[in-house]
Order: sequence, then C-alpha cells, then structure tokens
Amino acid sequence: MQFISHQFTLVKEEHILYGYTEHLKVSYLRTLEKLIKKKNISSAIISGELIKKISSISKETGRQIGILIDRNNIIQYVLVGTNKEVLIPKLDRFAITPGKLRGLRLIHTHLYGEDIDQDDITDLKLLRLDAVAVLKLNDNGEPYKLQMAYLHPSKEIDLLEYKDPYDIKDDFISFVNAIEDEFLANVKERFLVKKSFSAVLVGSYTNKKEAEESIAELKELCRTAEISPEKVFYQIKTKIDPKYVVGPGKLKEIILFAMQNNIDYLIFDNVLTPAQSRSISEQTEMKILDRTQLILDIFARRAKSNEGKIRVELAQLKHILPRLTGRDDSLSRLTGGIGGRGPGETKLEIDKRRIRDRIAFLTKKLKELESVRNTQRTKRTKRNLPVVSIVGYTNAGKSTLLNKLTNSEVYADNLMFATLDTTSKRLRFPKERECILTDTVGFIRNLPESLKGAFKSTLEELVDSDLLIHLVDISNSQFKKHIVSVSQILDELKLSEKQRILVFNKIDLITSEKLSEYKKEYPDALFISALDRTSFREMLTRINHILFLGGKKIDLPIRDYFEKI
Repeated sequence: MQFISHQFTLVKEEHILYGYTEHLKVSYLRTLEKLIKKKNISSAIISGELIKKISSISKETGRQIGILIDRNNIIQYVLVGTNKEVLIPKLDRFAITPGKLRGLRLIHTHLYGEDIDQDDITDLKLLRLDAVAVLKLNDNGEPYKLQMAYLHPSKEIDLLEYKDPYDIKDDFISFVNAIEDEFLANVKERFLVKKSFSAVLVGSYTNKKEAEESIAELKELCRTAEISPEKVFYQIKTKIDPKYVVGPGKLKEIILFAMQNNIDYLIFDNVLTPAQSRSISEQTEMKILDRTQLILDIFARRAKSNEGKIRVELAQLKHILPRLTGRDDSLSRLTGGIGGRGPGETKLEIDKRRIRDRIAFLTKKLKELESVRNTQRTKRTKRNLPVVSIVGYTNAGKSTLLNKLTNSEVYADNLMFATLDTTSKRLRFPKERECILTDTVGFIRNLPESLKGAFKSTLEELVDSDLLIHLVDISNSQFKKHIVSVSQILDELKLSEKQRILVFNKIDLITSEKLSEYKKEYPDALFISALDRTSFREMLTRINHILFLGGKKIDLPIRDYFEKI
C-alpha cells in the first residue's frame, strides 16, 4: 500500500517492473520483464498461462508476485513483493474520472493460502481498481483457489470465489463494464440533484472547543464558496502531524470516505506547508485545498476592480509557487496562456518560470495602479475631508451599513468576504459638513501572510483614516473572539492609536434580555441594526462631534441627518 514506507529497488522504470527486486536472480528479472505488455489471452480475469507463470516464480522466489492488467487485457505493471505483501506504484497514467473505475485490475499471489486481506480491500477502494484478485497457493506452490473483490454500486464491496482458477468462465471485461455502467448511472442521478461542489473538512486542533469554533467558521467559508461540507474529520493533538496534518490512519479513513461518496474536495482547516501538500497529494488524486486557498478562491469570486483582481491573482500565484510538484495537473487551478514553452526545460521548470514571469508582470501593473490611487488620495487630502473607515470581522454587516448611511447600492450579502474591493462614499452632516465613509474588506482570525497583500488597499485606507468604526456582529456566538481578532490585526498594523468607536450590529437578531446584558457589559459601545436607520442616531451624533466639534457633544436629530443625505 502507498501509505507504508519501505526500501525497495525500482528496476527499469520505463518497463514498469516495480517492487522488492534486490537479490533477485537475473533470470527471474528477465522472465518478469518479459511479462510487461504481454496480452492476457483469455476473457477471464487472468489466463491459465499467466497463472502458471506468476505462481511458479512466486514459489521459487518466496515472494508475492502481482500483475496489473488494463481493459485491453495488456499487462501494464509487474509487481515484486515480499512474502506477505506487494506495493502498488503511482498510477498517474490511469487517471480516475467521476463514476468510473481505474481501468486496471490487480492479480497477485498469496504464498500461504491466505484470503483477501484488509490491505487488498483498502487498495481496491483507494485506487478504485476494477478488481483485486488473490491466487491462493498451497504448500507445493500450486494455485488452488482464486478470490476476487470488486466495488459494487449498491454494496461497498462484493466477493467472488473460484475453486478452480484454471476454469473461470466469466467474461471479466463485460462484467466490469456492467458494474461501471451502474456507477455512472448513480453519478448522473446525483449530478441532477447536486447544486454545489461537495467537500470533506479536515483539521487538527489542540482542544475540542478550538475545533468546534474553527470548524464552524470553515463551514461558513464553504457556504460562501458554494461548497457543501458533507462530513467533518478532526483530531485533537498537541502537535499536528508534520507530514499529513492528521495521522496516516485517519487520512486513509478520510480518503476512503471521500472516494466512496464521490466527494469533490478535501479541505484542510490548517494551512498546509508545501511539504504537507505534496505528501497528501501523493496519497490521493482528489483536489486538496487548505484554508488559505479557500479564502483566495472566495477573493477571486468577489474582486470586481482591476486592482482587486490583480492582488488576488498575485496572492494565488505566490501561494502556489512553492507548492508546485512534477504532477501533470500542477497548473490546473490557474488560467492558461501565461507564457511559452522554453527549450530544454522540464514541465515543472516551465510552470515555475511562467508563474515567476506572471508575478513580475502583475507586480509592475500593480505599482501603476497604486500610483493612480495615491494621486487620488492626495487630492482628497488637500480638500481636508475627514475619513471614517468601517472595519470589522468578515460578514459583520459593513457594506449594509455603508449603503444605509449613504443611500448607496454597494453589493452586500450574508456571506463572508462579500466585499473585497475598498469602496468610499460621501457622508453628509448638518452645516454643510461631510466626510468620506469607507467600506473595507472584512478581517478574519489568523490571517495568513500570503493573504495580507490582498488586503493592502484596505490597510492603506485605514492608515489615512481619522476615525474607525469597529462593527461587530452581536448575533454571532463568537463575537467576543472576533473583537479580539480585529483588535490584534489593528495592533499588528500599528493602528491601535487610531480613534475608534465600537458598534454592535444586528441587534434585531438577539433577544431584548441579551441586548440589556451586553449594554451593561460594554457601556461605551453603541448598538444598532444596519437595516434600521432609526437606530443610527447615537452613532451619527458621536461621529459628528468627534470629527467636527472636537469632542463637544450636541444632539443631532435623526430627521436632520436624513434631510442632508
């Protein structure tokens, strides 16, 4: 199995002779090599001639011998095992598509007459092989029985047993095609009712409370990305597994569940290192995302401005570059047309060069856009218009508040990162006073370094702000942690000295008892519903006296405010 690490020699890789070939006689190696590309001249799962050959070599060498045969009945791989197991190489040449099997069947010997074991079943499930068959040998090394396991659409696994391996009448190719037709029918049926991509969520945490809170947020990110979480797997560990995040046994369980249920993605809540990404990719052909990639995918959907799109693509490329491997699908998540092929380079080198060239191009383009934005900011500064920025955790209601305050129609939705591009509108006060009100991208806990570039325009707006409105979704059970997260990010950005107002939003979603309790707990905070303009009076009064009256409090009738906008 691929999860088990062993020392073995790979002989003539172009011939696909694979396994424990050390100390094997040259005559045996030549005999095994001659099997490569040999045709199985039988409609059965294996011909009598091949049974004799692999049984004989298995008996003489004291090792399990296996062969992988394709649907054209051609032997594609010959495997040399120990006396107890055979290892299966990567099967990149035989990709899996939804609803289909691998197109390869494994037949191997069991020296001591053992039945099909759990490792065989696991290989069958993980690799989606057409079938796994075991030739059971007696004490004389003669095959006396063949057991075959295969995936069944209505059952998980089914078993067949043939008492005489030399007398199998069943047409294997017709049999497996019929099974695959059932799988395809099931996939089509699920596809008709399937409204979004599906995912299994995976994480490693130090305690159960952290796990519950983090998974709840990951599910919300999935909802925003239109991905349906089908199941959650997590482990409580003091230290995450350096290779797979979760233990190898747990990862195997996760992959099996995902493959059996036709899941589209494995999404890791932990940020995967390049080494972890490679290690996990080696165990499955499924699409793998970590928390950072999921957020970047959401950013890519939400970015509307040219600058926003460039920043997101730049962040994606910088995240992908150190994670590139030699896999053929290494650029499958990127848009095409990045560059041309260079002479004498491997595909991996070409991929990396293309990405570096694209990064250089986007960086230059971004500097040009930043220059334009700096000019606009300078003009605004010369007019002495104060700037008020709405900051807060993602999905706190910042865009909705901006729309209600300024009679605007900025896109707002009950989704995380519904706003990515910074938006500025004028907010008018009595006596011909006005300020610039800016809506910014929402913050999120443990913001990865690779994402901070995508926040740069927001962060620059905050630096120039005269006042911050820290908006909090009071209906979220984790709102206190959200306050801490936003405050920490502001501290990291050296904005802790900026004057700010703590404003709790969505009071219409909590009980009056809870509201009274929170007002006592946060006596200096303001409480509003961004959907109800009449709740803005105290907030507007405070903004007005901070910006224009040097702290002097006056009463600002709400009707006067609405007459001015």
